[in-house]
Amino acid sequence: MLDFDTICMKEALKLAKQAFDEDEVPVGAVVAYGDRIIGKAYNQVEKLNDPTAHAEILAITAACNFLGSKYLDKCTLYVTLEPCMMCTGAIREAQIATVVYAAPDTTHKKLQANLFETKSGILEAEATALIKSFFKRKRL
Repeated sequence: MLDFDTICMKEALKLAKQAFDEDEVPVGAVVAYGDRIIGKAYNQVEKLNDPTAHAEILAITAACNFLGSKYLDKCTLYVTLEPCMMCTGAIREAQIATVVYAAPDTTHKKLQANLFETKSGILEAEATALIKSFFKRKRL
């Protein structure tokens, strides 16, 4: 039986694959409150013509709408790629307690890990392979 972290990351990875299929950078995110997913999204920057439409931002918005609150201090964000600085700011503003990410982002500045608890490596190989496949396809 899978632990809840793995279940959530599998859901985020499924969303990342949807982004890949839609020619978006393949990142998926889910927000969990206790043992329930209350927000989920994938990157939609191209689809919405919006540079802020990252998976994390959209999942945070969905979770805030679900709870009717701007604070997610009892929630965990699961994301397939380490969040960028913009998303880190949104995570901080939403007061998310914990961020769990699959693959490290090797191209941008690192998370300000002292702002919230982080955990990494769950399904890292799968998430990394999807990202690499996307950018390899873009370079052809």
